[in-house]
Amino acid sequence: MTQAVLSVSDQGRVVIPVQLRRELNIEPGSHLVAYVEDERLILEDRDHLAARVQKEAQVSRTTRGSVVDDLIAQRRSEADDEQRESDAAR
Repeated sequence: MTQAVLSVSDQGRVVIPVQLRRELNIEPGSHLVAYVEDERLILEDRDHLAARVQKEAQVSRTTRGSVVDDLIAQRRSEADDEQRESDAAR
């Protein structure tokens, strides 16, 4: 695992050191997505991220059933909870 200590400029810019760029095949024009996960800043290649999310969705769909059905069930449960709270408040 390659590691490097980076500095943030006054403008908030960070330079990715050459050894990291080489290891990850980051070239001029590469598209990276930045996000925060567990209080860490993650930089991930956009195409890699899209492929990973598609794979996770496929696994979820085959192991858990329909994601849409799960979402509908969750929304119905929330609506039932809100109705019970409203009825209790009366």
